[in-house]
Amino acid sequence: MLTVSVKWQKELLKAVEIDTSQPPYVFKCQLYDLTGVPPERQKIMVKGGLLKDDADWSTVGLKPGQKLMMMGTADEVVKAPEKGPVFMEDLPEEEQVVSLGHSAGLFNLGNTCYMNSTVQCLHSVPELKSALVEYSHSGRNNDVDQTSHMLTVATRDLFGELDKSVKPVAPMQFWMVLRKKYPQFGQLHNGVFMQQDAEECWTQLLYTLSQSLRSPGSSENIDTVKDLFGIELASRIHCQESGEESSETESVYSLKCHISQEVNHLHEGLKHGLKSELEKASPALGRSAIYLKESRINGLPRYLTIQFVRFFWKRESNQKAKILRKVDYPLELDIYDLCSEELRKQLEGPRQILRDEEGKKLGLKASEKSSNTKDDDVKMTDAEGSSIASGESSVTTAQEGVPSEKEKRLTGIYDLVAVLTHKGRSADSGHYVAWVKQESG
Repeated sequence: MLTVSVKWQKELLKAVEIDTSQPPYVFKCQLYDLTGVPPERQKIMVKGGLLKDDADWSTVGLKPGQKLMMMGTADEVVKAPEKGPVFMEDLPEEEQVVSLGHSAGLFNLGNTCYMNSTVQCLHSVPELKSALVEYSHSGRNNDVDQTSHMLTVATRDLFGELDKSVKPVAPMQFWMVLRKKYPQFGQLHNGVFMQQDAEECWTQLLYTLSQSLRSPGSSENIDTVKDLFGIELASRIHCQESGEESSETESVYSLKCHISQEVNHLHEGLKHGLKSELEKASPALGRSAIYLKESRINGLPRYLTIQFVRFFWKRESNQKAKILRKVDYPLELDIYDLCSEELRKQLEGPRQILRDEEGKKLGLKASEKSSNTKDDDVKMTDAEGSSIASGESSVTTAQEGVPSEKEKRLTGIYDLVAVLTHKGRSADSGHYVAWVKQESG
């Protein structure tokens, strides 16, 4: 650690600590917190010119107590109205948190709504937060590269800040590491960071966390992300022309809701998403042929993620377009009929227990049907633009890696817990918003 002073305009910032094990960008983020000048606007004079974001501190040649000069203008602070009626939204955030019980917001760092809304949805998963808390700074296993490790640590730290803070948080460190790991999120247009796809951000972040939060050394081989979000699909691939048939299994992190003229409800879109046509070489015909792929769900996660496939590539205009058709989705989703016969048999016991429990509450005899759910529910998140969905079992988590306990817990019925929406008609603009169900309901 080095301690320096920084002269900015008429202010002298004394005893600013620099962690020389971190890149200068982190120091700039500290100065952003102190002055309100965003890192990209900061010009810090050092020996040999301006301080670069990725410079090596050992070559900069700073000395303890050195006085640095910084230039740059701070973001304008929006002034609150002096008078007027006091609505819930106008209360200080500390009072809002007490009243509403919601967690902190995230500052938009310039077209980062796609990233912020993704983080807020994932932050609503307590089991993911617990797994990140247990992820140690030094405990990186050899299978995980340095940038994946840094992104996992940044996610953990950001979740921690959101839990502790009542004021909005600036996710500077997280954003910097995300761009380093996935450079596509650092694309510039006229010197400004471009809007990106929230679904891509969701997918890339989950993939990184799935690599980092795996425990290959343990006897149980725990895969936290797969346990929370992984969906097992069993597919039958059939060629009508040659009669060839094969089967395959795969693990995915989301189901697709395909939108066409016939689709008015989420359930219809999911059925479309589990059927597809593909063209591949046919050994029997000696040429390429059309195969029909039909999939069934063969393993359920605690959190079910659903993407509404609203963006597609329009060949005529050579650009991404958005399907604006309205598709209804429920607060409670039952996907029993999308499951394989094998999985349905496993779900039957927990579903019967659930019906009996709900029946007792309504004064009915055991085994009478009820559509409500309680203990074994999984909560679903869902989205409108690039839409995203998840689910959570409300029963306490049993020992990790014991599938029989998980099977007892899952019913195939999911409660909506978060929605990630996209406002606007264009794929490359508009605004992403996260809607997360609070404890108050």
